[in-house]
Amino acid sequence: MNGVLAGLGGGLVFGALMAMMGMLPMVAMLVGSTSAVVGAVVHLVISAGLGTLFALVVPSLSTGMMVVAGAVYGVVWWVLGPLLIMPTLLGMTQMIFTVDSAALMSLVGHVLFGVVAAGVLLALRRRAVRA
Repeated sequence: MNGVLAGLGGGLVFGALMAMMGMLPMVAMLVGSTSAVVGAVVHLVISAGLGTLFALVVPSLSTGMMVVAGAVYGVVWWVLGPLLIMPTLLGMTQMIFTVDSAALMSLVGHVLFGVVAAGVLLALRRRAVRA
């Protein structure tokens, strides 16, 4: 459950950035829609899953190391998600590994996702230890 909450925390922050950039309709295309609302839901479902995976693979770390782990996790998913998986699933194979200004903003968002998810996970783990 901690991973889901961490992923949702990171996803909400990254989702706000995506909404400002007008990227949520593209995310919705993964499920055959162009609705920003559908894109937000899809994004949060993915975020919850990625947060769960992060919680499973990252041990308890110091604050600094957890933040670094979150940033690295964000970079990994930036490469896998928007640079590889998304263009492949959307039939945009010419866009695979294309780094342009939108991709660089996506990098910022993915790193932000990872750092926020790491912070939430760290706080939840510390709270559980105190309880």
